[in-house]
Amino acid sequence: MINKENKRGLIQSLVRGGVRMILSILSILFVCIVVVAGALVIGSKGVPKPFLDERGKPLEGSISEKIFITINGVEQGMFIKGKDKTKPVLLFVHGGPAMPEYAISQKYTEVLENYFTVCWWDQRGAGLSYNENLSPETITVGQLIDDTAEVTNYLRKRFRQEKIYLMGHSWGTFIGIQAAAKDPELYYAYIGMSQVSKQLQSEKLAYQYMKNQFKVTGDKRRLKKLEKYPIWEMDTLPQGYRLMRDDLMHSLGIGTTRKMKSVVTGIFLPIMQSPEYTLREKLNVWRGKIFANKATNLWDKMLETDLTREVKKLEVPVYFCEGIYDYTASYIEAKAYYHNLEAPLKGFYTFYQSAHSPMFEEPERFGRILQEDVLTGMNTL
Repeated sequence: MINKENKRGLIQSLVRGGVRMILSILSILFVCIVVVAGALVIGSKGVPKPFLDERGKPLEGSISEKIFITINGVEQGMFIKGKDKTKPVLLFVHGGPAMPEYAISQKYTEVLENYFTVCWWDQRGAGLSYNENLSPETITVGQLIDDTAEVTNYLRKRFRQEKIYLMGHSWGTFIGIQAAAKDPELYYAYIGMSQVSKQLQSEKLAYQYMKNQFKVTGDKRRLKKLEKYPIWEMDTLPQGYRLMRDDLMHSLGIGTTRKMKSVVTGIFLPIMQSPEYTLREKLNVWRGKIFANKATNLWDKMLETDLTREVKKLEVPVYFCEGIYDYTASYIEAKAYYHNLEAPLKGFYTFYQSAHSPMFEEPERFGRILQEDVLTGMNTL
């Protein structure tokens, strides 16, 4: 039998052992945090990588810059990249709102840089262009459209181009197509990847698709989460639904890419691992995203806008590149918009293995479209 003294000693021994275990775990966690923080600092030099030739030397005639310029009174950052700086210039208007895509693009096969001198502009308040002193009132759809024109004019002047090409992705198509309609004389053509049209209707189609799929697969947990927010009957998106929307879409392969199952591995890590952003700039990507979500009404403005009524006609050639599995910005709605949109030349391209990002998911086909149709002013494909 264990007497009281032995029992007390046993308890004390167990407590000491437990304390040592907790201290060991805390020590390991501390070391891990230090290692991760060190790796982030070391891997965050903030210097753009050059294009290299077969000898590992900077490719002659290429361009790889990270610059900051004043756009409509606010300093904004951008990467300018191209394997041949004499190629036509293309301005890429990223998604979000406030979700720069340059770092994410580096995870995939380069496409744009093969055919253009590309400006990866971080929009006002986003990423390189985040500024904690920036007033929320200065970030509006109209202001971003004006900023697009100003960046365009900077590129035209710098590269001595009469016109450039304009490309938008997701939220960037909402801004981009309005910019092309407002100032058509600045652009050779407009390229919409995952074109926004009637976003609230797109969200409702996605909701219905997810609901049906979760019933088919028997995923009662996700179905229950979805049914808490019957957005089919609503004129807006509840905050609770917005917070879980991306996770639900990625679980079904209808989100950012067909294969992306998590925004952590697919978006967060590529940004945090990018050596071309400094650590502060990486953190500013997320600060800018939070700022855009909380301090502005950009997302609500996109939800309430029907582009099929706002932009019925473009005076430049227009090309829509759409993933058939895209429910983030509905393929069905984009195709209907395309058919009713007036333009001197149009091209609609279905990507059968893609969701929301055809350029990343099917780069060879996307490159061929750029080379054979967009740059030649054709729509043969």
